[in-house]
Amino acid sequence: MASWLRRFPWTIFIVCLAITALGLCGLVRADGLYGRTQLVERQIVWWFLAMLAMLAVLLVPYRLLSQLSPWFFLGTLLLLAVTLFMPPINGSRRWIPLGLFDFQASEPARLAYIMALATYLMYRSSQRNMGGLIPPLLMAFFPMLLILREPDLDTALLFLPILYSMLFAAGARTRHLVAAAIPGLLSLPLLWTQISPEQQSRIVSVFTQRDGGAAPTGDGFHLHQSKQILALGGYWGSRSQEEPPLDDPAAWQLPASRTDFIFVMIGERFGFPACAILLLLYCVLICKGLQVARRTREPYGRLVCVGVITLIAVQTLLNTGMTVGLLPITGTTLPLCSYGGSSLISTYAGIGLVMNIAMRQGYEVTGEPFMFRREKIGSSTN
Repeated sequence: MASWLRRFPWTIFIVCLAITALGLCGLVRADGLYGRTQLVERQIVWWFLAMLAMLAVLLVPYRLLSQLSPWFFLGTLLLLAVTLFMPPINGSRRWIPLGLFDFQASEPARLAYIMALATYLMYRSSQRNMGGLIPPLLMAFFPMLLILREPDLDTALLFLPILYSMLFAAGARTRHLVAAAIPGLLSLPLLWTQISPEQQSRIVSVFTQRDGGAAPTGDGFHLHQSKQILALGGYWGSRSQEEPPLDDPAAWQLPASRTDFIFVMIGERFGFPACAILLLLYCVLICKGLQVARRTREPYGRLVCVGVITLIAVQTLLNTGMTVGLLPITGTTLPLCSYGGSSLISTYAGIGLVMNIAMRQGYEVTGEPFMFRREKIGSSTN
């Protein structure tokens, strides 16, 4: 037990707890602004279940999980297909109703995809040529297609940075990755004509945003209100104010304040220092995760670490960027922080997998370079 405790990645664990605690503070503030709910208590329950999921993943040797990864991936594809037959909520079919809660299959699907892709790439060198990129692209195509049918463009696009980062870590050549991306870039004008007017409006609103004045209608409303509420909190947050600077209830309206805009609730209540601390915590988590990947010689472990940390980093960038007007408004939640059971449990399970890899000592975690099975000790693909 003493050896286990010494190897336990305490920094990663404590940082995750701190991020979730700040998220709970944001939920409490949202209750103060918009009325009391039971979401704080429910999030604490989700947090407890997420801890159990992380512990379960942590205790099972990750090399055993690598053997089960293809089955996890197929199972999540089945769940995504089932989701398309569920009753629509707000015009979308993204959840499977289970009575006490709604399950969002796209959350575990991303983790299952990371595990399955790592299993496929771990001992191959085919990704070193253009033709070898086709199977990984097809693996991403099927979950993306099912998620796009929900429709959920934002979640579907998250598979692409995961795919590229893992291919790069597996030894794919940069020029091949760039060449594979060129057709996608050239097709952006066609993609623009295929996305919904609502999604087009979200992108346009970034370039037409203005500060002050009445809130615009449409998707620009969310962006305007997000920045305004952050400004109303001031540098030190509303907690340091004796009374709110505005009494107009319309000035404080912010849909999805407990999910997509939890960062705004934290900033409004505790000010810029809290936002800076939260971003610093994410930076520490990302750096520690990449350190585990860098020290991992065993290919499955390295690739999984890269995939999980890429997912967290991209989600953090998209969510915080949209709240201050740097990026279009999306439905991307802030990992470990926003309200939501499916997201919280899936993210903690992914963190548990990274911690699992970090704790498995011996030849699995060393300073030696990434290697393929068919190569002899002392050779490298890099």
